[in-house]
Amino acid sequence: DDQIERERASQHLPGGCCALAAVYLMGKFYVANAGDSRAIIIRNGEIIPMSREFTPETERQRLQFLAFLRPELLGKEFTHLEFPRRIQPKELGKKMLYRDQNMNGWAYKKIEEDDLKFPLVYGEGKKARMMATIGVTRGLGDHDLKVFSSNIHIKPFLSCFPEVRVYDLTLYEHCPDDVLVLGTDGLWDVTNDKEVAGVVMEVLTSYEPNDPCRYTMVAQELVVRSRGVLKERGWRLANDKLGSGDDISVFVIPLGGPGNYT
Repeated sequence: DDQIERERASQHLPGGCCALAAVYLMGKFYVANAGDSRAIIIRNGEIIPMSREFTPETERQRLQFLAFLRPELLGKEFTHLEFPRRIQPKELGKKMLYRDQNMNGWAYKKIEEDDLKFPLVYGEGKKARMMATIGVTRGLGDHDLKVFSSNIHIKPFLSCFPEVRVYDLTLYEHCPDDVLVLGTDGLWDVTNDKEVAGVVMEVLTSYEPNDPCRYTMVAQELVVRSRGVLKERGWRLANDKLGSGDDISVFVIPLGGPGNYT
């Protein structure tokens, strides 16, 4: 993240990205995630999550806590408190549900002038946005990113620190059909873990266990199915729902090792 900032200053390169990395070291997989990509292990048909998405919803309390400690980061436009909906001026003095950085549940408070500001976290699901700007809360770069038509920087809330999960390969006997799947949000927006595992099993069983191409074909099939087919009403999946409109990158990595293929 520091290097991206230096390049931004020296080479005028703006922008940023999420990051999902898998490192194999001394019999263990270390999976680090900063953003909204996802990694799962499929072992003997079982799905083992190896990451979680970092979004304004999943990291609400971290964002609120930072805003509580440093309210100057919000300018005069945002409040760190969360409400079930946007508050209207006519509701001043009335009671409404809210929650702050210390709360999982909700409580009532009397609406004050400051509560009329735009919430730090707004929207639900894929539409949730931090400061009405960005839908992820961890990533690299974006040092120049600001709230639209303001001088409020997003970067203090956009953490570059990943969550790391460890999987010990030495604890299990892995067969050629056991894999680690890494995918960007373009895959997971339209496909859940169970559906991905189904495609993995379907494609792998159509190839010989010692055919190295089988893993590339799984990745290709996951991309193709998530994009869908171009029809009159846009890109559509097999169930006629909208295909992914985001970029889709997929890696499928065998866990068994060469010794298991012979």
